[in-house]
Amino acid sequence: MSTVKNNFDFKYLSTTHQFHLVDPSPWPIFAALGGLTLTTGLVGYMHKMVGGFSLFASGFLMILFVMYVWWRDIVREATYEEQHTFVVQRGLRLGMILFIVSEVMFFFAFFWAFFHSSLAPTYNIGGVWPPKAIISMNTYTIPLTNTFILLSSGATVTWAHHAIILGAKRHTIIALIYTIALASLFTYFQGLEYVSAPFNISDGVYGSCFYMATGFHGFHVFVGTIALAVSFVRIVLNHGTNTHHFGFESAIWYWHFVDVVWLFLFINIYWWGNLEPTNLPVNALF
Repeated sequence: MSTVKNNFDFKYLSTTHQFHLVDPSPWPIFAALGGLTLTTGLVGYMHKMVGGFSLFASGFLMILFVMYVWWRDIVREATYEEQHTFVVQRGLRLGMILFIVSEVMFFFAFFWAFFHSSLAPTYNIGGVWPPKAIISMNTYTIPLTNTFILLSSGATVTWAHHAIILGAKRHTIIALIYTIALASLFTYFQGLEYVSAPFNISDGVYGSCFYMATGFHGFHVFVGTIALAVSFVRIVLNHGTNTHHFGFESAIWYWHFVDVVWLFLFINIYWWGNLEPTNLPVNALF
């Protein structure tokens, strides 16, 4: 009887499943604290509070640290512990889709603010859009250049995706190098645009809408560039196969999302939002 019971217990304990029960981790709470520190410091810096920039920099470094250690743990679980079964990958795909949907809602709020202010401009900004006191940017200089750069990066990252599916590691690496270079070039031009802009975030609703929307998009480009760089290193180290590379695939999804958001930003904020205002009074528009 004891032998049967022991065999039963052994079989019960050795039962396997395809799900991954993650170990306890300090990184979620650390990431939350980093995000709180970063946003609090940013608000303090915008209001010229003493220590605001230092608090923002500390939060930013905390976020970068969490990105490194958390990605390190996930890479170990996926590559060396083989915890990412196809069932787990399906869950990760669903999670990534829901994350991108939440990001769509995030940017939807900025577009809502922009159209709320631009479609019916109030009298205190001149009743026109752009406001009378604003000297807007030239749409066909850096913004148009950045559009070509980002769309080109979308093409090269698609090239990398098809290459890894076909098992062409060399082509994947080359395409990713092009993508990361284009992403870095986009970020450089975005910074150059901010430095040379004839208005700032304090210049009313126009400056607020412009810098919040394009600034957060630039931050997403930065995060996406890091994700692609991590994927590049993992591919060089043979951490994936042509059927098991969801980390890279999720970075590609994220990058295409960044591309689409930029198209909406360029068409609505840079182009339509910078058209010459009409001289009609506000009441004549309704």
